[in-house]
Amino acid sequence: MDLTPLLTAFSFILLAELGDKTQMTTIALSLRSSPWHVFLGSMLAFFVVDGMSALFGGTLLSFLPSELVSLCSGIVFIALGILSILRKDGDVKFEKGEVGFLKAFSLVTLMELGDKTQLASIILAVELGSPLLVLIGVMLAFSIITATGILLGSKLLRRIPETYIKIGASIFFILFGAIFIFHAIT
Repeated sequence: MDLTPLLTAFSFILLAELGDKTQMTTIALSLRSSPWHVFLGSMLAFFVVDGMSALFGGTLLSFLPSELVSLCSGIVFIALGILSILRKDGDVKFEKGEVGFLKAFSLVTLMELGDKTQLASIILAVELGSPLLVLIGVMLAFSIITATGILLGSKLLRRIPETYIKIGASIFFILFGAIFIFHAIT
């Protein structure tokens, strides 16, 4: 069996996603949510967006205008950033249960729709002629990148005061929201 498609997809996605906005999102999410919920929600999102793209060659993406996806992503990110700043320490936290999972799933899904790694998954599957091996390589790369981000995020929480984390995460979400909206209108 030729493992070239698997190894190529793994290497490409691992390098492309390292330090990407999606990895930064998993770091930010892991600061306040259960690492397992962030990991599982993120991996499901990667599978739905990038994995299905690799398997079905972009059919999903063709139904969604990229400008609309960017605009919606931007609005959601800015709202989350503002809500995070406004939330007091005693307010409801998204640390437990399905909320952390759903938050990770929805944010990572928005981050990945139309992202370079989604497009790369499509192109690699078509070019290498083995969508299943590309899917496996893509998911292995995302699992390593996501686990690394979550470990980094959960370690940061222990060393940095919560106020700084709250402000930094809020600024991160607002900044990326503004970038997405700018991308949608230009």
